[in-house]
Amino acid sequence: MGMALIVHGGAGDIQTSEEHKRGIALATQVGWRILRDGGAAHDAAQAAIISMEDDPTFDAGYGSVLNREGVVEMDASMMDGRTLAVGAVAGVQRVKNVIVLARRVLESEHTLIIGRGAEDFAHAHGIALVANESLRAPEAIAEWKNFCANPPPAPLAEYVKPQGTVGCVAVDREGNIVAGTSTGGMAFKPAGRVGDSPIIGAGTYADNLLGGASSTGWGESITRVVMAKFAIDHLANDTTPHDAARAAIEYLARRVGGTGGIILADRFGRVGLAFNTPRMARAWITESDEKITAIC
Repeated sequence: MGMALIVHGGAGDIQTSEEHKRGIALATQVGWRILRDGGAAHDAAQAAIISMEDDPTFDAGYGSVLNREGVVEMDASMMDGRTLAVGAVAGVQRVKNVIVLARRVLESEHTLIIGRGAEDFAHAHGIALVANESLRAPEAIAEWKNFCANPPPAPLAEYVKPQGTVGCVAVDREGNIVAGTSTGGMAFKPAGRVGDSPIIGAGTYADNLLGGASSTGWGESITRVVMAKFAIDHLANDTTPHDAARAAIEYLARRVGGTGGIILADRFGRVGLAFNTPRMARAWITESDEKITAIC
């Protein structure tokens, strides 16, 4: 058993690779500092994801893509591998860091809250509401205007490539595993569209008996194969995280023609990943090798 932290910053045709690399390295550093100092996996995963939500490089938090109406709509989830408690939110428009809101849901009696109800829940639990305009980065606005002028044909997934969902899996000193995922979704999506990120088992899954996972990519296909749970199940019989990740991505492609990536950490503090897109931003650090590796 050992501590570990692995993050992703999206899978796809990533153009700003150096910005992604810097962002995931910083997120890993932020999360690892908490684990190294004896902090809990919940806090480490949340802090790492907040770091990326606050970075306009990523499609999460500030910098999220805009839907067809020019509005930011965000989704997030978190799962506790010790208790199997889960928290997820979808269609949130007025919360700066939706991973914080997902964690509050995890700590409540509920598992998934959407839209205005999620924002009411945030307000009731002391999470500030912000204007949607404050979440719209200049790059996201420019992309939306381009899509308005040149609407992509259906199916949207073939023309609008996802490339910035963020996620983290953390294993703390006590062996507790927490996974989380946060996203602004697919650019120019219909209002109310939800992908895999807030769907437990698809975008996020964690179980202390095996490990934790966070997915990224084409959400509709990832949801169909329940990819995060598929990967975690493959950790049984001491399968390595790399082999489990590869099996999940191969199944995603073979069964539904999907594209994306996945990160894993197992109960021994080993990490793994796989993707079938041109790039995936990923970074990790483990107790056995206290050096951050960041690749995009």
